[in-house]
Amino acid sequence: MTLPDFTPATGLLAGLPLLQISQQGAVAHLRLNRPAKRNALNDPLIAQLHTALLNLPEDVGAVLLSGEGEHFCAGLDLSELSERSVAEGIAHSRGWHAAFEQVQFGRVPVVAVLHGAVVGGGLELASSAHVRVAERSTFYALPEGQRGLFVGGGGAARIPRLIGTARMTDMMLTGRVLSADEGLQAGLSTYLTEPGEGLAQGLALARKIAVNAPLSNFAVMQALPRIAGLSQSDGLFVESLMAAIAQGDDAAKQRMRAFLEGRAGKVSAA
Repeated sequence: MTLPDFTPATGLLAGLPLLQISQQGAVAHLRLNRPAKRNALNDPLIAQLHTALLNLPEDVGAVLLSGEGEHFCAGLDLSELSERSVAEGIAHSRGWHAAFEQVQFGRVPVVAVLHGAVVGGGLELASSAHVRVAERSTFYALPEGQRGLFVGGGGAARIPRLIGTARMTDMMLTGRVLSADEGLQAGLSTYLTEPGEGLAQGLALARKIAVNAPLSNFAVMQALPRIAGLSQSDGLFVESLMAAIAQGDDAAKQRMRAFLEGRAGKVSAA
């Protein structure tokens, strides 16, 4: 599906050929652009993704992340895998960590639209997004165990928080593949659509997210995952600090006044 009214990026972002980057309003669309390789991740693509996220235009409030062609991302490009020393392997993994940290802990929330293969490093990338929309063609796998490898793009830290350590262990040891429905039930996606409808759903969500108060989005992105790793007493203290900061923001005060004055919609059962 081609998104209407999106304008191709200019300047630095236009010079990243392994990504298709465009923008419409407050939403930037970053599309992995190696369809002949099922959008497999190599070092240049990782570097370009990192660069794009660090250099988003100031008026961008949310990112839509997808893959060109028939698959979101089939993981590490094994054809470019080379023998590395332990030190080189650590540096390589840390490069992936830096890029995916910008997805999870960057300036704006990221909505990932998944279809076809979401495998290995592709699942690690998807797990770093804040909202995941999967089409029914989506399937998930972690084949590293069958290839003599171990996850190195942050999957060991992020994926168990979504599906639990036991389920990730099963996937890695046995090569188990999860369908789109199984992924939804397990927590790998938060929305499930019919084929070809994922981008429209993801765009609607990204637009909704982009109009939130920026500091509220920041609090959700930055504080929630960190609080989850704290003891309850420490988490409650950090929550109090973040709530006070968010409430003190001018944008939050304006939105609260609008609600109290009846100028903002109330929550309903859709």
